[in-house]
Amino acid sequence: MGDVYLYDAVRTPRGKARPDGGLANLSPQELVRQQTAALTARCGAAAASPDALILGCVTQTGAQGGNIALVSKLHAELPDATAAHSINNYCASGLSAIGHAIAKVASGEMTHVLAGGVESMSATRFLSDHAAFYTNDELPPRARFVPPVLGADRLAHAEGITRAELDAVALVSQQRAGAADTDAALQASRIATGALTGEECIRPQTSAESLAALPAAFGELQAQYAGALEGATFAPVHGIAHAPPICDGAGLALVGGEGLGLPPRARVVAYAESGGDPAASLTAGFAAMDKVLARARLTLADMDRIEFMEAFAVTIAKFLRDRDADPARVNVSGGHLAKGHPMGASGAILTSTLLDALDACAGRYGLVVLTGAMGVGAAMIVERIG
Repeated sequence: MGDVYLYDAVRTPRGKARPDGGLANLSPQELVRQQTAALTARCGAAAASPDALILGCVTQTGAQGGNIALVSKLHAELPDATAAHSINNYCASGLSAIGHAIAKVASGEMTHVLAGGVESMSATRFLSDHAAFYTNDELPPRARFVPPVLGADRLAHAEGITRAELDAVALVSQQRAGAADTDAALQASRIATGALTGEECIRPQTSAESLAALPAAFGELQAQYAGALEGATFAPVHGIAHAPPICDGAGLALVGGEGLGLPPRARVVAYAESGGDPAASLTAGFAAMDKVLARARLTLADMDRIEFMEAFAVTIAKFLRDRDADPARVNVSGGHLAKGHPMGASGAILTSTLLDALDACAGRYGLVVLTGAMGVGAAMIVERIG
């Protein structure tokens, strides 16, 4: 098997998921079409005629139902021969889609694939697919659905992570996002979409004092999910600022082997996914990260830039506390706490963000890590070419 490359990757700015949000008037398939058009403008014919379009999307109902990848393929007027796959791997979906593309290219089944994700949370609300799993109290407690934010509070309690630690990472995320929003190098692959040219969810007024004054926001969920928690209780610590804003967005990458006739931006060094203990929700990304580092025979110290998904403040606080990573290399343009989490799109958006960050510092290796609820995790290491 030959090497697999990321020839390019692009992303939308993230828009607030509300009726007047910057992307709310665009359908999910239109978000994807605009990213497809951007890749075609940057990469030419290869992006316009992929072997497949693979999209991550979490809430596949309503505006995002009916195989959103197929709907997007038709809307973007991609060739009839292009296969279309929609996948749901919760918050890791966008990176899982890229992982599927890597595997197809590595196996020789396909030569080049468009892969990424989309989530219009203004059009299709979280949990609006009404899966029986979300409310099934006949399952063993460990197997019952627990909302991610409740999992975040439970994880903070189990790990002894304090409110002060959560405030600290939330403030850094906001400060870096604000500083990076107009940095041309760090936004080289962010594509103005509709009328939206910058990140809409950043709160530039955030301060240490305003964070400290915020109350915990999600404590009432413990009673609602008491069965899944087996009666356990714990002090809620996450406030609104410690949870990623609900938003709309999309991201797309052109994945291929050698011989596409254009220079790639990065080589895929290794890719890995992992499940995890559902009762330790939001930790499977750590397992996927350890697996991908082992496959690459590299360490965190080798990484020039890291995009570690700020699923909630607890995950990034745990990462910076427990792992030997230079904080100055992690989420250099801010993270989800400031910019938002369009669920199925996040993995692709962070991949694009990582490539921009590597280019900006002329770094060699980069790592992207996604972690989600109920034991979902994915990670990828790339080597910049240039």
